[in-house]
Amino acid sequence: MARDPYQELGVSRTASADEIRKAFRKLAKQNHPDANPGDKEAEERFKRVSAAFDIVGDADKRKKFDAGEIDADGRESMRGFGGGRGPWGPQPGGAGRDNGFGRGGAYRESFEGVDLGDILGEMFGGRSAGRGGGFGGFSQRGADVRAKLEIDLEEAIKGAKKRIGFSDGRTIDVTIPKGAQDGQTLRLKGQGAPGRAGPGDAFIELAIVPHPIFRREGEVLVMDLPVTVYDAVLGGKVEAPTPDGPVTLTIPRGTNSGAKLRLKGRGLSDAQGRRGDLFARLVVTLPDAPDPELEAFAQGWKAKRPYTARRRS
Repeated sequence: MARDPYQELGVSRTASADEIRKAFRKLAKQNHPDANPGDKEAEERFKRVSAAFDIVGDADKRKKFDAGEIDADGRESMRGFGGGRGPWGPQPGGAGRDNGFGRGGAYRESFEGVDLGDILGEMFGGRSAGRGGGFGGFSQRGADVRAKLEIDLEEAIKGAKKRIGFSDGRTIDVTIPKGAQDGQTLRLKGQGAPGRAGPGDAFIELAIVPHPIFRREGEVLVMDLPVTVYDAVLGGKVEAPTPDGPVTLTIPRGTNSGAKLRLKGRGLSDAQGRRGDLFARLVVTLPDAPDPELEAFAQGWKAKRPYTARRRS
């Protein structure tokens, strides 16, 4: 036989209906199986407080219990041996009593004045544990997991497969789509934490690592390309890096620093995998070590053909 429902809920017999509901909500949150996975004592405690609330949380049943017409299990008090309605006989309305878990142990998700979905929403950040499961299930979906994954610029442009590990020892293979963006979040359905109603999802935020050569400016990819003085003056061919590997680039004769050359189809990818262009900003550079011949040439040139340097955009 169950304990006195008032004692089970920790309230007095004169407690108001609101006080009884508050007591039940508090105990239900503390002892709910989804908040205490694997804790059999909490599970049994949750069953008892639910059964207790089913009695005194229902105005009609509470009135009958207080009058001694039903016991703490919701069974009619035995009036002799006739009728077969005692603790050992058939129960009113069917073969088993309804103590809040339904007949045969099936869980009922609402009581008079209390919706268990509201309680579960408070416990799990506004998400109900789900409906329709037996007590052994409590259709609680596993928690979602979140992680940040660093990728190279080349991986963002061309796509890739990466493996990411979690603190619980699990690893997930992540497919990086072509044209991935910095800060983009990928949703991997069913790759989250396990749960009774199935696993949650994994949300992977992508972070593109800054590249030592290439940089993004709006929707285009840009790089600085050093060229020698003689290639700038005479023109020539130089090797230029791209995300797809080095290519040969022709430097026009008389090129100034700041001039931009376009490498078609060597830039960023869009969501459909279409490639944009890469722009090489030319930077005319002097030798690392001073060159006496170059200095003498510059002195003579300055004396004969002086000119004013202009800012170029």
